[in-house]
Parts: sequence; structure tokens; C-alpha cells
Amino acid sequence: MTKHALSSQNIADLLRRSAGRHPDKTAIVCGPVRWTYAEFQALTTRLAAGLIAQGVIPGDRVAVLARNSHAFAALRFALPQLSAVLVPINFMLKAHEIAYILRHAGAKILCVDEEFLETARAACRDDTAVELLLGLPSEALFESPAGCIPFEDLAASPSVGLGIAAASGDLAQIIYTSGTESLPKGAMLTHSAVIWQYVSCLVDGEIDESDVMLHAMPLFHCAQLDVFLGPGVYVGATNVITSRPTAEQVLPLIAEHRVNSFFAPPSVWISLLRSPLFESTDLSSLRKGYYGASIMPVEVLLELQRRLELVRLWNFYGQTEIAPLATVLKPEDQLRKAGSAGRATLNVETRIVRDDGTHVGVGEIGEIVHRSPQLLSGYFHDEERTELAFAGGWFHSGDLATIDAEGYITVVDRKKDMIKTGGENVASREVEEIIYRLGAISEVAVVGIGHPQWIEAVTAIVVLKAGQSLSEAELIEHCRSHLASFKVPKRVVFTTSLPKNPSGKLLKRDLRERYSALYASD
Repeated sequence: MTKHALSSQNIADLLRRSAGRHPDKTAIVCGPVRWTYAEFQALTTRLAAGLIAQGVIPGDRVAVLARNSHAFAALRFALPQLSAVLVPINFMLKAHEIAYILRHAGAKILCVDEEFLETARAACRDDTAVELLLGLPSEALFESPAGCIPFEDLAASPSVGLGIAAASGDLAQIIYTSGTESLPKGAMLTHSAVIWQYVSCLVDGEIDESDVMLHAMPLFHCAQLDVFLGPGVYVGATNVITSRPTAEQVLPLIAEHRVNSFFAPPSVWISLLRSPLFESTDLSSLRKGYYGASIMPVEVLLELQRRLELVRLWNFYGQTEIAPLATVLKPEDQLRKAGSAGRATLNVETRIVRDDGTHVGVGEIGEIVHRSPQLLSGYFHDEERTELAFAGGWFHSGDLATIDAEGYITVVDRKKDMIKTGGENVASREVEEIIYRLGAISEVAVVGIGHPQWIEAVTAIVVLKAGQSLSEAELIEHCRSHLASFKVPKRVVFTTSLPKNPSGKLLKRDLRERYSALYASD
């Protein structure tokens, strides 16, 4: 074995070391499933051997279309043991959207639970390279769906004959992220990039082995997968996994398992506060609260601090391409710097720059750019967009922000017109292109408008062709038949013209300001 091999590490090595330190400690809780660290480690090794027996080789892409479960967590830590690549897929996508990701990634195996089995089969029929469907048990259904290779069989395989484990610089995952373009990009992240990001999370998020972490947001998002589950396993925390971030599911689990650490976007925190269960549930164990995907409204922040007096809050800002944590607003700054995304995390260097690459002044708007060992190695099969993203030797986030005299960043807009609704990213152009398929449409602009629950609501501002008619219900139903539900406009506003600058560029910021009160009564 070479010195390089001895010093290299992958994500699965972190679990192996935690199992060595804490063999009898509870690692995973999901429904009735309880795994100690020793059991979790042994199972992932057997699962890796089972995948090898099915023909999975180093570099193969293994896609997952499933809700959170113990099985999803096991796959995450099994794949590095045979140097296979994880491709998590948003289960809210339509079959044709899933098929695009499967084709683009060249996925060989699709892992699916019962709920999404028919969608998976429809996607696989759409000219993909998928050879095998692996069935996953879920939180509620503890057997793999019929007609698939059972997870249970692979997890019972003899743990012999493992392939070559991934090295630090090998690809760990391809996570597809929406941009302004209609088609998503596959962000390639190595084991090294992800592990550097874990270290940032541990230090700036104060994650440690005493944590009992509740993982309720989807693991197909790198936020829950890599800001919380991965770091939690790294330090030997207890990880409670659930499939849905509803108040009815989350609040009883916090009480039952004495959870002290929980992450959710502001829309979910708001739903917890509004639930009739909130006051009747024992939440006294909760000490660490994390939010991200959008800024927490100050009124909600104050309510959280009043009703959960012992909870310290963090705002985590970032994006898939930086694995994903980039900046942190810590507990002591929540009110002093309300609305801010904080300052760069431990292993990230962040600047706000003008279009020519020079630093902006205090209060001046510029683009957020990063340098970091956490960054993606590129976009899968897309050299052109990779080169654009790294222009000038910095990664260009596409987010616009200001910076104050103390170095705190406040995101003010998005170059890429990304809408963040309920923790999900929606590319406005994708929705616009679907709407433009309607013959009555002259012009359309899709924007995110402030919403008391969803933080931003997808909203279509529409100009009809002369003499044409179209109702709000007809347009929404058209979108619903072509798009995932979270991408469908919540409302449609009909107008006679859209604001543009002298060069003809659409002024979406003007639209957001004009209709800022649209959802005030919701």
C-alpha cells in the first residue's frame, strides 16, 4: 500500500472510525429501526458487497429516488466502499424530468421506495441506461417494494470481495441543481470537497457527539445530507431520520427521542410554530436550531426566540456547488445582523465583486464569489458552464449581495433569477418556458414574491396576446401537468405590459416590488 493510499480517506472512512470509537452507541433511528455504530458500519459493508455482486463497479453512478430512510443513509455510506457515485434525485420531479437526470448522469442503478416505484418505472422507460431497480424499505414500510432487487438481500451479503474503495480525490456524488437554464446541471463533488465541508459545519455549527439530530428535510438535498447527516456520523452523534418535515411528524419525534438539534428552512419552522401540537409537545430538549434556503423573517425569528428560549439559532447560506455551506450567521448575531447570511465559514474564502472582479465598497451590490477546497470539480459533461462558473479564478455563485464594514454579507437578489420556495429551488426560466407553450401568451415573467409561509411564492406575471383569453386556473393546471408541484405558480397576475430597461431587459426586481403585497393576506 502506498503512502498516498494510507493518507487518503473517503466518506465511508468517517463511519468506520466512528464505529471504532463508539461501537455500542445508537447511530441511526428510523421508525422501529435502531442501529448502533458497529451495526451500521457492518451493514454498509455487506451492502457494498451486495452491490458488487450485482455488477456495480468503481465509477458507476447509483441514483436514489426515495424519501428519507435508514436504507438511504446506508447507501450513502456503502457506495464509497466500492468507489461508486451517489446521484440523489428530487422525488418531487415528474417522470420526464427524472429521466433526463438518469440519462445525463448515465446512472446504472436506480434505488427507489414503494411510493415512487411507478414514477421510477416510467422514467426508466424513457431511454435511460438504468439496468437495475433496487428496492428500498421506507420509514413506514419495512420491506422493499415488489419487482425490485430487495435492499434486505443485498444487506445480508457476505462482506467479502469488496472493490477498490474511493480515494479522497474521487467523485463522491453528482447533485443536480437548477439554474436559469431549463435543464439542470450536475455538480460533481469529490470526497475531499465534501469532507472539507463537514469540517466547516462541525466547527461553525458546533456539531458534536452529544447531539441527537433530527433529519426531516429530504436527503436528496445536500443541505440535510451533507451539512447534518454526514457531519453527525463523522463525530458519532445519534441520527433520527424521518420521511416528512411536517409538524405532526417532527414535533412528537423531538419529544420522543429528546432531540437537541434540528434543521429546516423558515417555511417549516413557521409550520411548527403554527401547529396546535407546538404548545402541547415537550420540546425542552431542543438546544440547536438551524435554518437556510432563505432568510428568516425577523418577526418569526423573534417568535422562535420567545417560544423556544433555550434554542440557539444559526443561519446557513450556501449552494450545492460548495458542498453546500458557504457562510454562517451565528447565534450571537441573529438579532444584531437580522437578515444577513453572515460571514464565510471556516474553509471558505468569500468576496463580493463587481462585474470586472474588483471588490465592492460597503453597501454596494456585487456578486458573491468563493474560493474553497469544498468547491465542485465541475459540472458533469458541461465544460462550457464549468469554465463560466470559475471565470477569473473564483467560483461565481450567481447571487448578488452587499457587505458591511464588519464583513457580514446580505443577499439582495439572484443573478440567475432563482426562486427559493419552501426550501426548494425553482428556475424561473423553466416555468416560463412551460407557460410559453400556451398559444395565448404574449409575454411572461416568473418571479418569487414574499409569502408568509413559503418565504417566496412562485408567481407568474402574464401578458396575453391581443384578442386571446386565458384564466388563472387554466394556466395553473397547464403548469401542474408539466412541472413538479413546487414549481407551479401559486398565483397568476394578468397585466398589459412588463417593465423593461432601455435595452429591453426585463426588470424582475420591479415586478417583485410592484407585487410585494400580493400574498399579505394569506
